[in-house]
Amino acid sequence: MAYKFEIYKDKAGEFRFRFKASNGEKVFASEGYKSKASAKSTIKSIVKHVAKAEIDDISKAVKAPKAKKAKKKKSRK
Repeated sequence: MAYKFEIYKDKAGEFRFRFKASNGEKVFASEGYKSKASAKSTIKSIVKHVAKAEIDDISKAVKAPKAKKAKKKKSRK
């Protein structure tokens, strides 16, 4: 099985597509479109532009929280 786009009609009657990996897993799905032509046009646009797409990693490295310093108890003498 190769990678593929599947176009389907949802319960609301809108056309959607999903992109499936070669192992059959869904990679992503679209929003709903009123017409099948609009869904197909979006697929064509993705195919045309995906090779030129940049990766914009906007995640930030999460720093480990600083350990709280234990307060020293005053000794009573």
